[in-house]
Amino acid sequence: KIAAEQDYITRNIAGQNTAQAKGRRKRLERMPRLSAPIGADGVMALRLDAGDRSGDRVIEARSVTVGVPAPDGGSRALVRDVSVVLERGEVVALVGPNGAGKSTLIKTLLGEHAPLAGEVKVGPSTTVAYYRQEVAHLPMERSIYDAIANERPLWERRQVQGHLGRYGFSGDEVQRIIGTLSGGERARVAMALLTLGANNLLILDEPTNHLDVESIEVLEDAVESYDGSVLLVSHDRAVLRGLATQVWELREGQLVVFPGTFLEWEEQRGEQREERQQEQRQQEQRQRELRERERRQLGQREQQRSEQQKSEKQRSEKQKAEGQKADERRRKRQAEAALADAERRVALLEQQVAELTAALDDPSLYDTPAGIQRAAKLGKELDEARDLLEAAMHEWTVAAERV
Repeated sequence: KIAAEQDYITRNIAGQNTAQAKGRRKRLERMPRLSAPIGADGVMALRLDAGDRSGDRVIEARSVTVGVPAPDGGSRALVRDVSVVLERGEVVALVGPNGAGKSTLIKTLLGEHAPLAGEVKVGPSTTVAYYRQEVAHLPMERSIYDAIANERPLWERRQVQGHLGRYGFSGDEVQRIIGTLSGGERARVAMALLTLGANNLLILDEPTNHLDVESIEVLEDAVESYDGSVLLVSHDRAVLRGLATQVWELREGQLVVFPGTFLEWEEQRGEQREERQQEQRQQEQRQRELRERERRQLGQREQQRSEQQKSEKQRSEKQKAEGQKADERRRKRQAEAALADAERRVALLEQQVAELTAALDDPSLYDTPAGIQRAAKLGKELDEARDLLEAAMHEWTVAAERV
């Protein structure tokens, strides 16, 4: 794509299409460059260190209402009456539809958002590592190397390089600016920053969105061997089936706790789904019976209307036949007038195109800078005139066919 654009720019930058060439040059400068995918040697080597042991109750919420600011200046509740305990060693899957408030709930549990009601307690020995879905917290203006070195100022260069190497960044790659990275590369930088410290509570908000299959498997293995507690938000059901020991489901503004694995939760939801489907089938049967009664009643009314409409139709067809003859004469006059207008427009535009072409063919026009600028302007006018001529020819064709 880049090569094709550069070829077009080179061929047209000084010709009649110079404006288009300059526009393409600007777009080409803004075009993001995609990095090559990670190869087998670039798969993450992720290690999660829980550090000091947390208390039995890592986070506890009592009658908490989670909300966001409303347009009128107040607050809008997303989830009400949340009373849960995240215990040490649990891997909790937080599930629910998009927009249900999963990220807002996490931020409320961590104290980043104040609850609208209720109380949240974080264990005194709890330390948190938080992977955010949007990774907007990354220092976008810094290089990958500087992002790590800033967090570990006492590390030598080889230590920083070694740490980044475990996340697929080697050689000159570490000097790339984070803001220019692809989504998967930013995700790996976020993981590299996340694992600089030891934390006994790990919050993962959609960590697999931008990771390749190999990196997702590495992440699963790391979480599985992690000694701390995990709160995991993900749409990757395979990951949740392999890791979750408990499920928190956001459903219709409530948080429902299922004290089993994600696979068991899916099985239970399957039973509940079958019950709902049975109720739905019964409801559909009742609706079918109701529609059948309405259909019979409607048939009787339709028969009465049909006889009345038949006589009215006969009168209408007679009037319609008379009106069609008058309409046909009127349409013919209109079509002939439209054809004449289209012919005049085509003639004017053909003359304009000829005049502009003759002006651009004059060699003296390109002898001065002002002449070159005028040539560019005339070239643009010629393109516009040709487009208008093409549209006018189409209108003429349509008008001629109509006549």
